[in-house]
Amino acid sequence: MALVVTLHAPTALAQAAPDKGERLFLRCRTCHEVAAGKPHKVGPNLHGFWGKPAGHIEGFKYSDALRNSGVVWDEKTLDVWLKHPTTLISGTTMAFIGLPEKADRDALIAYLQKATK
Repeated sequence: MALVVTLHAPTALAQAAPDKGERLFLRCRTCHEVAAGKPHKVGPNLHGFWGKPAGHIEGFKYSDALRNSGVVWDEKTLDVWLKHPTTLISGTTMAFIGLPEKADRDALIAYLQKATK
């Protein structure tokens, strides 16, 4: 009898350092919160946004483009959004030019997955 072991290479996101993501989020913190119960700022509090439709966090006034986008926040959609928001949702009012480096986006996404639960 032979024992077969299959190893899977971890995804880039799994390897991303959430501490780097937390440092990157300092730029975002001007407009966004992540802790439960904190008020919205210029942008919505992101607590609990993961896996939810874009533009539907209670108590925040979103652009029609975001609210009607049909986007659900996950690793893939957030990666596109963080690279260049208007590529994903034309007409968004978010004032953010994007993160061009994939490693930075992966780190920020890893941080957001953890920090917004």
